[in-house]
Amino acid sequence: MKQLKQKLVNDSIVKQAEQIKAMGVYPYFRAIESDQDTVVTMNGQQILMFGSNSYLGLTNHPKIKEASIAAIRKYGTGCAGSPYLNGTMDIHIELEEKLANFVGKDKAIVYSTGFQANIGAIPSMMGREDYIICDKLNHASIVTGCQLSAATIKRYRHNDMDSLEKTLQEIPLDKIKLIVIDGVFSMEGDIAPLPQIVALADKYNASVYVDEAHSLGVLGKEGRGVCNHFGLTDKVDVIMGTFSKSLAAIGGFVASDADTMNFIRHHSRSYIFSASISPAATASVIAALDIMKEEPERIAHLWEITNYALSSFRSLGFEIGATETPIIPLYVRDMEKTFIITAELYANGVFVNPVIPPACAPDATLVRFALMATHTKEQIDRAVEILTKVFKHYGVIK
Repeated sequence: MKQLKQKLVNDSIVKQAEQIKAMGVYPYFRAIESDQDTVVTMNGQQILMFGSNSYLGLTNHPKIKEASIAAIRKYGTGCAGSPYLNGTMDIHIELEEKLANFVGKDKAIVYSTGFQANIGAIPSMMGREDYIICDKLNHASIVTGCQLSAATIKRYRHNDMDSLEKTLQEIPLDKIKLIVIDGVFSMEGDIAPLPQIVALADKYNASVYVDEAHSLGVLGKEGRGVCNHFGLTDKVDVIMGTFSKSLAAIGGFVASDADTMNFIRHHSRSYIFSASISPAATASVIAALDIMKEEPERIAHLWEITNYALSSFRSLGFEIGATETPIIPLYVRDMEKTFIITAELYANGVFVNPVIPPACAPDATLVRFALMATHTKEQIDRAVEILTKVFKHYGVIK
């Protein structure tokens, strides 16, 4: 066996996956045979979906589907090039203008995925003499974007402002510093303390980059995100977001002042050297942004059922941490049990996602329960009933 192949087959993660498969509780790459709605079809069975990031439930909205189909008829299925060369279409420019206006910045550029936005924008701005300051629970795309830069990376304890200030104090005041955070943390569901972060950034002459992936469509006026929610859009230097959550498509964007965006547009490798987002996805996001303004009842209902579910889980003794959002972590704190419980829930008609290392600490494993604006209280009640039964059976709650 060649050395590369030997390394691959002996990988610890691959071996762990094979062990989980042997146990019959492997929870990944499960095929969905229907649209992404509150109930999905899997293996011919109807399953309650509580594992989706479609917080506004727009992936099946008729206006979005019609916009996507119309875009394919006009522009075809792909762009056949990068934005830098032949891949910019008029609808891309329209979307960039809408996004900039939506998040309150001068300009925006669109990437083909949210992951590419973070791995393109962050390293394009940060060089060898610079410093990036990261929350320890930032998303993997942020972590990778920071690692791809030549900057020195420093991490502070999750949402701990004393830890952040001590980290900032270690860096010379005259050095370029960028604090990079998730607005809403994707596994824990808690919100970054942006007012305190901005205050510390001002005190220590740092810039702030906020990933709005899980806060767009959820927080702020008309779902404009955590920066809008706190009234700090002007104090945040760069806003990043994705289309694969509330905006019902695939892609990502970065928005900032005109000078910053002009720089990123000419330096971000994942923007310059990747094909443009498809016409269908572009039109879908344009339609989704319009619907968010036209149907404010969606966000209102999302918060109504979020508070309803949070109250239910707390009253039944589930450990849900500091979440304040439609992302509800149900802590198991045992990796094997997390896989077994996920499989048991699926067998009983509830789809949730297991969260294990490296997405969390070994003693913080959980199942991630996420809500959509299209969920009903009856669906939540049914899911909570099944979850309670399974968690009690395995001794996670009393």
